[in-house]
Amino acid sequence: MSQEEDLIYRFNGITFTTRSSPELLKSLVTFNAREDDVLLVSYPKSGTHWLAEILMHLYASRVALTSPIEFGDVSRLDQLNCLSCKRIIPTHLDGNMLPPTFRLKKCKVIYLIRNPKDIAVSMYHYYKENPNLPTVDSWPRFLEMFLKGDVVCGSWFDHVLSWEKHKNEKNTLFLFYEDMKKDLPTVVRKVSAFLGVNISEGKINEICEKSSFTKMKINTARESHDPSRTVCVLTSVRKLVFRKGAVGDWKNYFTPKQNQMFEETFNKKMAFSEVAKHLVYEY
Repeated sequence: MSQEEDLIYRFNGITFTTRSSPELLKSLVTFNAREDDVLLVSYPKSGTHWLAEILMHLYASRVALTSPIEFGDVSRLDQLNCLSCKRIIPTHLDGNMLPPTFRLKKCKVIYLIRNPKDIAVSMYHYYKENPNLPTVDSWPRFLEMFLKGDVVCGSWFDHVLSWEKHKNEKNTLFLFYEDMKKDLPTVVRKVSAFLGVNISEGKINEICEKSSFTKMKINTARESHDPSRTVCVLTSVRKLVFRKGAVGDWKNYFTPKQNQMFEETFNKKMAFSEVAKHLVYEY
């Protein structure tokens, strides 16, 4: 790796990019959530932009989609506090780092989860193409890093488990990326019901059409990027966000030995996880 010290650092044992300042991370405990905040949570490369697009179409112009709460420096909290409308706040934070007022005020939380094999492949390409991240020399090396949690935002396993503790709370909704790929209208209905947004079948179909992966990728290619408008702490270059979005692409990368190594780590880490039983790796 090169220039690693300039691009990443560790906070509470988790790797962050320098786009999230240590001062901001320390200050998050003081953040004042509002009862009507909606928190959009995911591990990187789980489909956050896709779900954010759907939420914005659900609410139309009545809300502000912010950049992640951990994105920027300490002025970030003041920026969020200045917003007068309803806020949709994305984050890749581990559940143990969430500002406490989100739970004290029972804010609605949507946690989006994707199968970790496809995430590992997607993150590998993201590392290769993103100037904000250290370079990686090979897929086998990156897979080792991923399994050890030596990547930005830490261990996928720890991240999921830290949020799964809250899965059965009535203000928390778990969604699966693979369900969105298979039957997006059903997921949109589930999200709208959870958020208490009344919506017609016609509007649901319209949202699904506008929020399709292909449509979003085309639209992003046409847009010039705005560094302040991102739901990702890893980049403001939106064209890096959309690659394939496929389910099962991992099979093009994992050797049988790598798959066995992955399965052994997965079974050890997720032995008591209920969420893990619902993951889909291919159709």
